[in-house]
Amino acid sequence: MRVAVVGTGTAARVHVEALRALDEPVEIVAGVDDDAGHAAAFCASHGIPYSGTSLARALVDTRPALVHVCSGARLAPASTALAGGVHVLVELPPALSLRGLDDLDAAQAPGGPYVATVFPHRFGSGARRLRALAGAGVLGRPLLALCHTTWYRAHGGLMLGPGMHEIDLLMSVLGEWTEVSASAHRLARPGRTEDVSLAHVTFAGGAVASVVCSVLSPREESLLRFDFERATVEVTRGRDASCAGFGDDDWRVTPAPGHESTVLDAWRSGEHGRRGGHGAQFAEVLAGVRAGTPLPVGVAGARSTMRLVAGVYAAAFSGRPVVPSDVDPGSAFYERMDGFGPPWS
Repeated sequence: MRVAVVGTGTAARVHVEALRALDEPVEIVAGVDDDAGHAAAFCASHGIPYSGTSLARALVDTRPALVHVCSGARLAPASTALAGGVHVLVELPPALSLRGLDDLDAAQAPGGPYVATVFPHRFGSGARRLRALAGAGVLGRPLLALCHTTWYRAHGGLMLGPGMHEIDLLMSVLGEWTEVSASAHRLARPGRTEDVSLAHVTFAGGAVASVVCSVLSPREESLLRFDFERATVEVTRGRDASCAGFGDDDWRVTPAPGHESTVLDAWRSGEHGRRGGHGAQFAEVLAGVRAGTPLPVGVAGARSTMRLVAGVYAAAFSGRPVVPSDVDPGSAFYERMDGFGPPWS
């Protein structure tokens, strides 16, 4: 599998390392960046034979089957690759607005090539096992969830960054949301973006969730907890969870009284041994490229998560509960995630 990388910063390094750790043949054939010096240095340090500033030229010269877009701009390089008949994997966030995400979707032609977006927490065996047991009804109805990304950073805006990993895993288990109330605050960090946000989310299945994102928390933690009728299932890790992913040992199951045997037997007999993370998703993306089938997670899957993030901003900045249609086309929060701007501006 021949792969090109666009953007040569930290995200690109993570992608290259994850690709080379896979137990299958992958050849990284090109590194492209607007800054020729950055591209050359990155390619030299990672043993990539071709560096350049033009993706269109790189597609002709190196003939990749897949392009990883890790640059700040997403739509332009993704559209260039798709027009050249090449599949695309886009780093998180896949766009900076719902409009931008819909433009990315529109750049795909029916039948491919396809776009995948980087949401790797879905692909670990623990997350798969949870979704399987929830879908089969073994755990009973979902009632309450906690989704807390409490990190320590010099800048804000965590919901559009690593916090989206946890939000996406929440969505993959509980499905679509129906209403959100929220607040966002700039308490200690300079700049335009929030450094703390808190949301109360109601889901179509009746469950409710607390979603907290913070960059002010010295004891850093990523926490997801799901309280079902018959069990609590939770996963937690320190700050490296976003890139390293959740392993089987990070998950804990607590059965409700009277359901110990059923719940624990089902949990222990489910899928094991696969850590969630970039490598887990990349392996499935490569399989989709080989098969010529839609790639995981596609734009439609990413849109559900992006729509909730837009809803949190809309609820926080308008000071009222919002429903999904409040961030549809025609809304300021469809055009920009911060809509008409934060209250502190």
